[in-house]
Amino acid sequence: MPGQWRQRLIGFQAGYYCLTGVWPLLHMASFEAVTGPKVDDWLVKMVGLLAAVIGATLGVAVKNDRGYVLDIVVLAAGAAMAFAGIDLWYGLNGRISRIYLADATLELALLAGLVGTRRGAAG
Repeated sequence: MPGQWRQRLIGFQAGYYCLTGVWPLLHMASFEAVTGPKVDDWLVKMVGLLAAVIGATLGVAVKNDRGYVLDIVVLAAGAAMAFAGIDLWYGLNGRISRIYLADATLELALLAGLVGTRRGAAG
């Protein structure tokens, strides 16, 4: 049962990363309206592309029923930790919009879900 939940969790993470990753590529104005103005559009787009690639990789893993494979779990957990860390550090010190704290909350929930659905987890 934990494996099924992990597949769903990583599937959600895949979709979230793909959508949020391509958003600034498709419509930077609306992205900035929600997240605040940006100085370097190219950097926002590069991070977006990387997020979308991570999402696509996670999505392929889920499609192939491989959400339990260590490489995929490391990618999913590592990405969630990286995004949460940056969101918290810069969101709490005012360098970026506090809306990123909502993303940090989601990222930490994803991380907790990954830990909670490990093989041998209770439940």
